[in-house]
Formats: sequence, structure tokens, C-alpha cells
Amino acid sequence: MLGPLVRERQTGRMQLGVNVVLRDQAGRVLLARRDRPPIWNLPGGGVEPGETPWAAAVRETLEEVGLVVSVRSLAGIYDRCPDGDPVLVFRADITGGTLTTTVESVQVDWFAPDALPEPINPYQIRRITDAVHSGPEAVLCHQPGPSVRSLFPDPA
Repeated sequence: MLGPLVRERQTGRMQLGVNVVLRDQAGRVLLARRDRPPIWNLPGGGVEPGETPWAAAVRETLEEVGLVVSVRSLAGIYDRCPDGDPVLVFRADITGGTLTTTVESVQVDWFAPDALPEPINPYQIRRITDAVHSGPEAVLCHQPGPSVRSLFPDPA
């Protein structure tokens, strides 16, 4: 009975997303501030057709902040249904590259997990907390709510 509904959602409108949690030696988390909307986020983005989620995490981190990373573990799976797409959050280690701003990230910086900047993607606060404070098992979490674009609309 659910087969056609699930198949339509998977092939029609859903795009799997990824976020990457990187920490420095002081335990701070790397965040990137986008220009549209102008908020802080974890590096990440959408998984391309035929791409594995962990490969997307590596690609998106390089594209957004200039760092080459190695995915270490899955920190969590975050369901945004019905208002958003699912997101996998990975813990990763820096293996190369140079931290830099890009077209996608107009500012990059390290922040203590208990002193995150504002404005920030509100869904990522929980993802950061889970990645930093949870054990080795992946967290499963439902995060319903409005889209980030509706929370932070572009100025007219």
C-alpha cells in the first residue's frame, strides 16, 4: 500500500543531504557562512545521482571550505519529512587542503560547540550537539519544521 508513495517520494522530489562535522584540536567545530541565506552552516549539500553519501560529504567539504577530508563515522540521520529532505551527518578528519572562503561560503571559522554563532541554521544545532556528545552509534532524529529558506528569506 505504501509502495507507490515511497517510490514517488524517492524518485520525484527527495534529495538526500549531507553535513560534515570537523573539529580542531581545541574541540571547536568548523562552520561556513553562506551569503544566501546569510547564516552559518556545517559544510555540506546534496548527494548527486550515482554518488555515495560519504563521497558527497568529501566533495561538498572541498567545494565549500577548501579542505580534503576523510569520513570517520556516521554521527546521525535526520529526517525532515514532510517539510524537508533527509540529511546524513558525518564526522570527518582533515587530511589536506587549505581552509578558505569560496563562492558558496563567504566566511569560515571555528566555534566552540556551546558558543555557536548567530544566525545559524536552527536544525544544525542539534546535529552538532549529537556529533560532539553522542557515542559511536548514529543518532536517529526527526526534525520537522519550516524550510531554512522560509525562516531566513532573501531580502527583497
